[in-house]
Amino acid sequence: MTTATPVYRSRYVVLGTGLAGLYFALEVADRGAVTILTKAAREASNTRWAQGGISAVFASDDSVDAHVADTVKVGAGLCHVDAVRRAAELGPSLVTELADRFGVRFDLAPNAPSQAHRGPRFELGREGGHSRRRVVHHRDTTGAEISRALLQAASAHPNITIYENHVAIDLLSWAQVDGSTGCFGCYALDVGANLVKAFVADVTVLATGGAGKVYRYTSNPDVATGDGIAMGYRIGAEVANLEFMQFHPTSLHHPEAKNFLISEALRGEGGILRRGDGSELMKGRHLLENLAPRDVVAREIDAELKRSGQRCVSLDVTHLDPRFIERRFPGIFERCFALGIDIRTQPIPVVPAAHYMCGGVVVDPWSRTGVAGLLAIGEVAMTGLHGACRLASNSLLEALAGAHGAARVSDDVGRPPPPDVAAWNEGDAVDSDEAVMLSANWEEVRALMWNFVGIVRSDKRLARAQRRIELIREEILEYYWRFRVTRDMLELRNIALVAQLIIECASRRKESRGLHFTLNHPGTKPAFACDTVLHKSEGPSA
Repeated sequence: MTTATPVYRSRYVVLGTGLAGLYFALEVADRGAVTILTKAAREASNTRWAQGGISAVFASDDSVDAHVADTVKVGAGLCHVDAVRRAAELGPSLVTELADRFGVRFDLAPNAPSQAHRGPRFELGREGGHSRRRVVHHRDTTGAEISRALLQAASAHPNITIYENHVAIDLLSWAQVDGSTGCFGCYALDVGANLVKAFVADVTVLATGGAGKVYRYTSNPDVATGDGIAMGYRIGAEVANLEFMQFHPTSLHHPEAKNFLISEALRGEGGILRRGDGSELMKGRHLLENLAPRDVVAREIDAELKRSGQRCVSLDVTHLDPRFIERRFPGIFERCFALGIDIRTQPIPVVPAAHYMCGGVVVDPWSRTGVAGLLAIGEVAMTGLHGACRLASNSLLEALAGAHGAARVSDDVGRPPPPDVAAWNEGDAVDSDEAVMLSANWEEVRALMWNFVGIVRSDKRLARAQRRIELIREEILEYYWRFRVTRDMLELRNIALVAQLIIECASRRKESRGLHFTLNHPGTKPAFACDTVLHKSEGPSA
């Protein structure tokens, strides 16, 4: 059945209210109307949960070259060096702008000067893989502070409208003369009104974040269901390097703690990972020991848990000054204390959890996808900055650099959308009376990804996962066409597609590199020093 579909027009449509989406909106809002869609409350984004900070060169003993070198080393041969250098060069000015223009309250160095670039203005932390202190932060809640400041600015701008509880369904497309595809907005479900709307614009921006919820255990919030990757793939954009899912080594292990991250910054300040018997886990395992790159630490923890049968390892900061712990890590201290863990005197139980997608929708240095009118910024994008493994605190930097570039070219990306938009056609769909199918498939997708496509993989595990995901997707698509859309259905449809794309990318990489480790191909091979690129014309069905 086809019913009237409300149409909302603006110059820009942005999907997502994280750092990337909000910064882009604020950069272009003086040029025209900006519509921002978020599928939950406006505060709900991966940015809000970022604890560590933003890496940028400010210290006198640091340099852009050193930042580039650290990033490329951790990226295991797959970083696009031009993207790395551009981000590292932009970092100091963009971070300073967050403080000076938007009022982000980064922690200041003792006796900090009042003007930027005149000495060490910001207090700098150090995290895994970094050779210098270069992580600018707001205590251990950097993302929440950035989100607060940018949401305040966006909410006050007369040209920016934020629609909460609007779930994007699919991107609107038009065909070009040469047969390629362009984008002019999206259909979205207004959850509160249970109504599908069309949001039409010259330029559409994917800023939807990552896909951590594809795994059973993740540090990500519930909104991280890979929506932008799935929608981009369905409209014809290339996706790449989805095999490189970063598992954060230290997520809090507690029955009442859901998705709570224990920041790498604790290890940067001297925290020690310990086995069940108290011995140091990383001693002798890597030159940087507790500050080794995340892929190394996550595999060591995974191996220790399999060897010992223990459910977790511990992160010990009891040797640090208690007053320093309370001041530097108030969020972690308070959360753990509320759960009965005093981190000043007790080790913190931790396990690895899916954390960050290094791959995504393929973009050029200015965040343009291969689809006219469509940009992708932040975690949803594959810029080449991270390569096969992300250097800690480069994620918020990538979001800033990508949004900055996208804003510079956005007026040259799109074209005026068509005057008429096809109404949403729900066919013979009815309201669902089989919600149990959704919950069952949710659990099955996340379980098979954790068990077969997790920190350590094998050809057999990947083949088993591929067979199972194909059957699950068949059930989901049948359900999608039979029943009226809901948020849960749309997210399940997207997460299942992203799961299959991850499996496909992992199956094609017959080596171990960075975050992709497989028992059948344990060495790194020069022939695979390239991106794993998928397009719907030759990849899994969209």
